[in-house]
Amino acid sequence: MARRTEAQRIEQANEEAALVFFREALSSLPDPRRAQGIRYPLVSVVVIALMAMVCGSDDAEAMEAWGEANAQWLDGILELPHSTPTQDVFLSVFATLDPVAFRSVFLSWMELLRLRLRVVGKHIAIDGKTSRRSFDSATDKLAIHTVSAWLSDEGLVLGQIKTADKSNEITAIPELLRVLDLRGATVTIDAMGCQTEIAKTIVGGEGHYLLAVKENQPALYKDLAATFSEVDDERVRSVDERARPLVEVFAETDKGHGRVETRSIELCRDLGWMMTAERWASLGFVVKVTRERTVLATKKTSTETAYYIGSDTELDARSAAHRIRRHWSIENELHWVLDVGFREDEARHRARNLAENLTTLRHFALNLFKRDPNRKLGVANSRRRAGWDHGYLLHVLTSEAG
Repeated sequence: MARRTEAQRIEQANEEAALVFFREALSSLPDPRRAQGIRYPLVSVVVIALMAMVCGSDDAEAMEAWGEANAQWLDGILELPHSTPTQDVFLSVFATLDPVAFRSVFLSWMELLRLRLRVVGKHIAIDGKTSRRSFDSATDKLAIHTVSAWLSDEGLVLGQIKTADKSNEITAIPELLRVLDLRGATVTIDAMGCQTEIAKTIVGGEGHYLLAVKENQPALYKDLAATFSEVDDERVRSVDERARPLVEVFAETDKGHGRVETRSIELCRDLGWMMTAERWASLGFVVKVTRERTVLATKKTSTETAYYIGSDTELDARSAAHRIRRHWSIENELHWVLDVGFREDEARHRARNLAENLTTLRHFALNLFKRDPNRKLGVANSRRRAGWDHGYLLHVLTSEAG
């Protein structure tokens, strides 16, 4: 009996800790509803939505069902004068809630967490994701496209912003970067984000960039190809010719999934062969990556070349190779998990601010799981466990990263 009493005491302490945090975090969130006729406090609606999302509820209908199933417990920890909210309440609140204000709550929480993570030297990957089922054929509205910032070292979402379509990543990325703490971090972006203004924004935020370069930047791409062509040219040069550029080289080989891949990374700090170098803020080096893949079953080999530009003058070839490879963790560890663990690709909500706010809610829930140092299950099964066990749900809501 004493053991049960102690467990109850711990659970109550966790409830109080979670509520204190959420009340403080949501206190500045403006309520979009008219004061007359409000039946559910905004904090209660948002906290129940987050709890339900953690417990496997992917839409407003499921949030209502989860709330009903846990009404007695929730009534003991939240202000619920009219029982738990209906799906119409969830839809109405998140459709009208200011997404920028809601995102700022998420970012404030992440900033508190990052104080313990030491951002200096960390890697932030930026990439976009389309929720394909959000396309509305009746009105010809494009599918929702979201650009996210991913702290790859810790596996945490730092923030996100919705764009009208994929082409608007160019304008959305600087807006996202400006609300992030970039100090000392390396930001990687694919070729869509290889823009002079984006590079300038990262440097202005005291961060470093490492940007993929493709032929959407033809002059820059030509410069990089010419530079590394000179690297490969081993002819003896006359005294009045520019010396052959020097490079740092790092190579690594992986075997798996029925193939062998060898990657050779050449990092060059000699920018004298480039005509476009001055256009890129604090450009410090350029990189050529050569990937050679051999399919073991067929013995066929293919070769691929990619170019990058970077600003961190202290980054060496090995570190650049690591950052380039880790960039794609945003696909494998964020986008894939959101689709498989949270069924985001199936989400059809798009009325007003609904899609953007539910994306923030998913990211919030995902980060709660990611920061739990004792989690042994995958995200999908961890969500199920949280739905079965109030103690574990509170643990997820209040646990500290290890």
